[in-house]
Amino acid sequence: MADLTQEEWTEQLNEDSNAVILDVRTPEEVEEGYIPGAVHIDFYLGQEFLDEVGKLDKSKNFYVYCRSGNRSAQACALMNSIGFENAYNLMGGITEWEGEITED
Repeated sequence: MADLTQEEWTEQLNEDSNAVILDVRTPEEVEEGYIPGAVHIDFYLGQEFLDEVGKLDKSKNFYVYCRSGNRSAQACALMNSIGFENAYNLMGGITEWEGEITED
């Protein structure tokens, strides 16, 4: 797992043709806005979170975020423990995100 600053995360994401953005917030948080193109799997689902993440393509590079960076760091560590080699945590989460946000 790598903790990346907003700038590092954005730069690396923009240059990565094998990238998947993963939002691990609650559905209520996602309704407030999300990074365009993000796949949503709620970290608080526990075992169901692991089951859903386990269905993802391990060959992809995952750019993971939550509200503040705490849950996404935990999610990255869990992903690493089940065989994901490239999981990047967005330090500061969407709270500090300066890029585009989509709202429903």
